[in-house]
Amino acid sequence: MEVNMYQIGDLIHYGNTGVCCVQEITTRTLPGVNKKQLFYVLKPLYQECTISSPVDNQKVFTRPIITKDEANRLIDNIPHIKVEVFNSRVLRELSAHYESAFASHNCEDLIKLTMSIYTKKKLLEQQKRKFGAVDERYMKRGEDMLFGELAAALKITREQVPDYIQVL
Repeated sequence: MEVNMYQIGDLIHYGNTGVCCVQEITTRTLPGVNKKQLFYVLKPLYQECTISSPVDNQKVFTRPIITKDEANRLIDNIPHIKVEVFNSRVLRELSAHYESAFASHNCEDLIKLTMSIYTKKKLLEQQKRKFGAVDERYMKRGEDMLFGELAAALKITREQVPDYIQVL
């Protein structure tokens, strides 16, 4: 099995954590197994923790973050994205639909998700109806994940991302 090695200082997307910096690559001997294994020591950019992950970890999705050009292309494409609001009274269906966008680990899917939920929120406000807690939670999670990666790619803060999107 070929392992795609990241280098110290690389910014990567790590599972549901989001953007992490590879701080260290270290060798550890696992307890009970007389075998040395390479580990990444990852520092999430937007959380106060450190993650140790085997270099050959197949359980957690990793990829390099998008480039500045890719981020700008995604943002430029936002006005052309067709928004489809997903409605379901069954919370399990709603959660499964939203989780599928996160499972792709794709920024375009996160843009569609957050735009869809935001549109749903606006429609409910116009109808003077309550915005659901599940929708709210997934909208925040989607924004956090998306804005985190866009901020890292564009070398700006997460707080600057909404204004950056509006300017373009």
